[in-house]
Amino acid sequence: MGTPEQSTGGPAVSWAGRMSGLAGSCHPGPVVAVTALMAALAVTAGQSAARCVLTAAAVLTGQLSVGWCNDAFDARRDIAAGRRGKPVVDGTVGVREVWGAACVALALCVPLSLACGPWAGAVHLTGVAAAWAYDLWLKATAWSWAPYAVGFAALPAFVALGLPGQPWPAWWVVTAGALLGVGAHLGDVLPDIRGDLATGVRGWPHRLGPDGTRLLLPVPLVAASAVLALGPAGPPGKWGVAALAAAVLVAVAGTVLGRRRERAAFAAAVAVAVVDVALLLLRGTGIA
Repeated sequence: MGTPEQSTGGPAVSWAGRMSGLAGSCHPGPVVAVTALMAALAVTAGQSAARCVLTAAAVLTGQLSVGWCNDAFDARRDIAAGRRGKPVVDGTVGVREVWGAACVALALCVPLSLACGPWAGAVHLTGVAAAWAYDLWLKATAWSWAPYAVGFAALPAFVALGLPGQPWPAWWVVTAGALLGVGAHLGDVLPDIRGDLATGVRGWPHRLGPDGTRLLLPVPLVAASAVLALGPAGPPGKWGVAALAAAVLVAVAGTVLGRRRERAAFAAAVAVAVVDVALLLLRGTGIA
């Protein structure tokens, strides 16, 4: 397995194998999910077809850069913890290759973001910078939640500012994005929290501990549901009320069942996040 410096893909790994490892190192699940969500939000918000493609490309390159930065920077810790299944740990791809991919993706993200407009580009790049700050520094501090809040709040703001006239995003969509970001941070850390603690990571969820993180996890997600359902002008409508009620019920059930099965709490949080995403898309026409 070797050290991060030694893990360079090696001559025994084929080109196709290294490309597969590189794809696996970008955290493909979150990359695809966030990019698809922002592309869908751009459509529902009313961006033109060409602008939707540009928005998706900017988000995709930003997310790729963050994912690759995360795996490259954490390579030594992941190897020490024996986290099999990670391409850098398994020797499928080298740290230098992952760093190179992260830098190329970031270099592409800058012009793509600014092409959506100066304000839109500045907001999106602020979110990407916050995510890089998390990877490189804030992940192991009590402020680990802040980059997630900033990054997730920046995404719908980026979409809104990319509309004709560059309108400023509605307060409720930025607030909901920040809350979703905090919930995503708690949910992302929870499955690996014990391993992280063993390797000395002391982010905000780690300081709360597994039980504290599990209990807090649904709070920002349900709060996001409430903001998305009640924040826009006018009555929430039957779908908004139903979604908010479902989010509360699922969160309570997850908290209760999570006392015995931690996975139940995580699954409930994912379900509430899905409700939040549906509400976000439902409210997409009013984000600016």
